[in-house]
Amino acid sequence: MVKQKYNVTGMTCSACSAHVEKAVRGVQGVSEVSVNLLTNSMVVESDAPLEQDVIVKAVEHAGYGASPADGRGAGPAAKPGGAPAQNPMQAQLKNMRMRLWVSFAFLAPLMYVSMGSMAGLPLPGFLTGHENAVGFALTQLLLTLPVVYVNRKYYEVGFKTLLRGSPNMDSLIAIGSTAALVYGVFAIYRIGYGLGVGDHALVSQYHMDLYFESAAMILALITLGKYLETRSKGKTSEAITKLMDLAPKTAAVERGGVETVIPVEEVVVGDTVLVRPGQSVPVDGVILEGNTSIDEAAITGESIPVEKEPGSTVIAATINKAGFFKFRATKVGADTTLAQIIRLVEDASSSKAPIAKLADKISGVFVPVVIGIALAVSIGWLLAGQTPEFAVSIGISVLVISCPCALGLATPVAIMVGTGKGAENGILIKSGEALETAHSINAIVLDKTGTITEGKPAVTDILPVGALAENELLALAAGLERQSEHPLAQAVLECAARRGVQPYEVTDFKAVFGKGIEGRYAQELYFAGNEAMLAERGMALPAPVKQKLDALAGEGKTPLLFCGEKTVLGVIAVADTVKPSSAAAIADLKRMGIDVTMLTGDNRRTAEAIRRQLDIPHVIAEVLPQEKEQHVAALQQQGKTVAMVGDGINDAPALARADVGIAIGAGTDVAIESADVVLMKSDLADAVTAIRLSKAVIRNIKENLFWAFFYNTVGIPVAAGLLYLPFHLRLNPMIGAAAMSLSSVCVVMNALRLKRFKAHPAHAAAEQGAPLSPMSAQPRAERIELPQNENINKNDREEKQMKTITLIIEGMMCQNCRSHVDKALNGISGVAANVSLEEKKAVCTVEDGVSADTLKAAVEDAGYTVISVE
Repeated sequence: MVKQKYNVTGMTCSACSAHVEKAVRGVQGVSEVSVNLLTNSMVVESDAPLEQDVIVKAVEHAGYGASPADGRGAGPAAKPGGAPAQNPMQAQLKNMRMRLWVSFAFLAPLMYVSMGSMAGLPLPGFLTGHENAVGFALTQLLLTLPVVYVNRKYYEVGFKTLLRGSPNMDSLIAIGSTAALVYGVFAIYRIGYGLGVGDHALVSQYHMDLYFESAAMILALITLGKYLETRSKGKTSEAITKLMDLAPKTAAVERGGVETVIPVEEVVVGDTVLVRPGQSVPVDGVILEGNTSIDEAAITGESIPVEKEPGSTVIAATINKAGFFKFRATKVGADTTLAQIIRLVEDASSSKAPIAKLADKISGVFVPVVIGIALAVSIGWLLAGQTPEFAVSIGISVLVISCPCALGLATPVAIMVGTGKGAENGILIKSGEALETAHSINAIVLDKTGTITEGKPAVTDILPVGALAENELLALAAGLERQSEHPLAQAVLECAARRGVQPYEVTDFKAVFGKGIEGRYAQELYFAGNEAMLAERGMALPAPVKQKLDALAGEGKTPLLFCGEKTVLGVIAVADTVKPSSAAAIADLKRMGIDVTMLTGDNRRTAEAIRRQLDIPHVIAEVLPQEKEQHVAALQQQGKTVAMVGDGINDAPALARADVGIAIGAGTDVAIESADVVLMKSDLADAVTAIRLSKAVIRNIKENLFWAFFYNTVGIPVAAGLLYLPFHLRLNPMIGAAAMSLSSVCVVMNALRLKRFKAHPAHAAAEQGAPLSPMSAQPRAERIELPQNENINKNDREEKQMKTITLIIEGMMCQNCRSHVDKALNGISGVAANVSLEEKKAVCTVEDGVSADTLKAAVEDAGYTVISVE
């Protein structure tokens, strides 16, 4: 399927968009057309690329203008480099402002001349009295003509579409104001005739019955309403504008060893780009040199800066908060993450939700019906014996109050604000249809790995046996695993680094395939592995350790045994940890009445452990990729609206099958392409936010449609004279024009209330009592006590008695400070130190012979002050 985007000019109401769609849909090869009144854009879908001239001519034949949108597909508001171009809405506002000033500049004296005498205001002598009636009328005509001229667009478009059988809002305005003008000119001739024949009664009848002020007032008020509406509509696209403004205009690149500042459009893939503290990242890339923290809030919505090091990816428009770094450009121009986000948000804003089709169908026939009603009620009142002036007034009121602007704006403004709000929170919604469908979700299927869990193993339990120190076990484990290629080794090393534990220097390392690893530390042999390795060495597993291994396995964790030559030293458990927000997010989904199912290819024991921890109602384990799609289809066959959340290639079929596919942003490109919604923060809590946002948008659309329909349902009968017979009340055309303009502004302003939508963080649910998974917390430390007759390297313990010394340190200000202290303490033989920057302290596990003074001296030599020793 090929999509081509066009800019459309001349549209003023939903009838316009309906006629453009009808005209383009008639072009051979076109399979689908979506015209957005709010953005004045059109997306044409076809099986093969179509000649753009053919599409443009079809739009022009319908009475409107069209041109191909920007080649990069991100809309006319962006240049190829990602920098914002001139906003066409600003040019439109400037033109409207000029029309508004001219209209009211001439309307003010016109109203004074036409109605001043009624209010007791003085008029020049040549405009008073029946003898000056022609001058009085001509003065009003001359003041009306400039207003008509600057607002001639209503006539040009309105009569053109009327003659082609597709009348729109402009047609109603053009017919209504022209009727008032023609009636006024007719009145001048009647006044002239009356003066010529001396018929003063005839002159008196038409002297104050001219309607020029009504014609000018209708045009001025409609223009005022459109101006306010356009200004309000401009606010709906603020999210896109803000995103565009984030892109830096220049980039510092290093070519041939020379640093050069060039426009960001000239950066090419492979360039080495330099970024200093406080600067924005100009394009996507991978860090080559330097460490820093980067504020990615504009892209992901995550408020906490992300630490970066060589090999880390950086995204265009994010802000470098700390250090200087160099990176290699991997995506530039329209390929950057920022450009793709802008394109996604614009495409979603341009697309139509199914609920919009109702308004489109009604608008397509609404204007012709209104013209028919206006003619019918005018003729009806004439036949009922009313004056032509009364009948014309009624007809004009019906025409101007019935303009279906509010109806056409009800859906697109809410969708644009909603998708923009989603983008602000790191939620990319690809279409209006997805936004609408999400509000009715009643079943959600969650992938486990990378969606509920982090997707990589981490240490969950550190369980030393007997009197062995926790950090000593971790230091030994890290020393053994440092040379291992096993996937779980990295988890142990990361845990040690995070806790500031220095790995022991292990020699004679050897990997025993399928069983474990071994090596020497301080001339003694140690090994890590499974029970088979223990049995091979003739070692019995103590009963308390065996019980703990079984318990850990039952929790879905992988236990690693660490032993000396004759005794078990401890157990470290590793598992794919649950994300911190997953428990609260799942609790939120259940509170919303959504049935939650976890699908995973992992074993049943691990899946069941996570089900218990997160209280997930349904879990299906050991499924193949194609079976995930089948499970989603089975839920749909039960009549449920299903959302699927996943991140991998194996999730793509299920994402495509689901009513709403939600991809985790850190996942694969295949998964993201298959999905309808992308969560940039890779946070399950954002799936809850996306559903809540959908409900808020659909509620807003329904409110807009209700008031638009209600307004026309009440306004047309009142304008037609329904209240005249019982109360002698009729609607002045000027009031009708003001009411019509106000209705459109009200609809837009109601949609803008969505800007106050607040994301609901998952941790809020946790505060309300939702359980947090123990697998998402810090590693659990628990000592395994053995019976008295089972010793843990008793001789070693006698030789190496350990004690703990805590130092309270002053002067540590950043991570670099912490690293200096950590290096100084762990560099002392027989010391394993854990340094905390937040708590301003170092907890040291030391052998006998290492004194507190030795530790204190090492810290002070590093440039910091020890204020107390515990």
